[in-house]
Amino acid sequence: MLQKILDTLKIPQLNQMQEETLAAAQKSDVILLSPTGSGKTLGYLLSVLPRLKPEVQEVQALVLAPSRELAMQIEGVFRSMGTGLKVDSLYGGHATNPEKRSLAYPPALLIGTPGRIAYHLREENFSTAHIQTLVLDEFDKSLEYGFQEDMAYIIGQLKQVDKRLLVSATAMIKVPSFTGLRNPVTVNFLQESSNAPDLQVKTVEVQKGNKLQALLDVLCTIGTSSSIVFCNQRETVEAVSDFLRGKGLPHGIFHGGLEQPDRERTLMKFRNGTYRTLVSTDLAARGLDIPEVEFVVHFQVPDQDNFTHRNGRTARMNAKGTSYLLLQPEEKPSYLTQIPPVENLPARQALPPASPWETIYISAGKKDKVNKVDIVGWMLQKGGLDKADLGRIELQDNAAYVAIAKKKLDKAVQLLQQEKLKGKKVKIEKAM
Repeated sequence: MLQKILDTLKIPQLNQMQEETLAAAQKSDVILLSPTGSGKTLGYLLSVLPRLKPEVQEVQALVLAPSRELAMQIEGVFRSMGTGLKVDSLYGGHATNPEKRSLAYPPALLIGTPGRIAYHLREENFSTAHIQTLVLDEFDKSLEYGFQEDMAYIIGQLKQVDKRLLVSATAMIKVPSFTGLRNPVTVNFLQESSNAPDLQVKTVEVQKGNKLQALLDVLCTIGTSSSIVFCNQRETVEAVSDFLRGKGLPHGIFHGGLEQPDRERTLMKFRNGTYRTLVSTDLAARGLDIPEVEFVVHFQVPDQDNFTHRNGRTARMNAKGTSYLLLQPEEKPSYLTQIPPVENLPARQALPPASPWETIYISAGKKDKVNKVDIVGWMLQKGGLDKADLGRIELQDNAAYVAIAKKKLDKAVQLLQQEKLKGKKVKIEKAM
């Protein structure tokens, strides 16, 4: 089964952290400590999988995650493993009724945020009688977000659990007793030199009151490479976005004040290259299904943990990365023993060219029995497009989002609006 999954995922072999997690989980509870981007999700899902029995039509394993984005990412990883077992993710930001209907046919693996899982437990929308495995993912972040009460309630309802895995990207001084961990084995890869990222951290010295222009200079230097600009508050994200928009630099924004559909569309456009730059709070520092980025920019100085997690968005999985720290004269992070080397940037550079990609929305998805092959065939045959004109395709239950060459967008939409997809008239338009 393991080799089949690796073949499906096109992964030649597990890394050392994943192998040690598998071995430890066979014997005891596990505390898994490993940096963002190191493959923790696959490591613990492979540990959970052998405990799921296809013949048991009930929830058998529960994963708690601190954010809807992480819950969705975990679900996506499990689906990509091709196990044939049902998986669901539950999270806030949308109505509970569709989730209740889905729980009427219980998944083998249930993933969710603590608040939403606690709600469904109180409503008795699923049974805990067969849940034997519990995973607490990004546990430190769950505590930081104030989910301790919900997690304690949920764990208190899980009377049959005999395997617990606690997962974190930062070390913890003490694990709360409500987790119920019993003599856990710690798999700690936080300090492994072999895991050390190939990361360059550079300082950009900023004159007081001139940080926005300095950011623009950095982004012009970065050019067409992918980047995340991190801010400490959502209001700062909006202010930075207004400035960049005024300068004509395309980008997406991401923070907790946005509606869920807007957040999801932004991440989709970042994944498929429509946006090369994402301006975000620390919500994007970990737990999101976004690609490797080449550059991280600290517009504002974070605390030490978030500095680490932000930088973890680049130089992942043996790749190289660069992190820029924008510092005004009075700013110096106390956790840095010395200021990183200063990077002198050419001022007033030309803006990088716009992305060649745009994203279109199609009003048909998985529940309409539409798959990616259907969409590709339809767009090539009916939309006047070549394979090179199509990029990443993301399927949802009732919609699809496709990256398309910007120069072909208008003509393709015009042609496809007249055509049916799998015999059904669909709406197709530029995704806003």
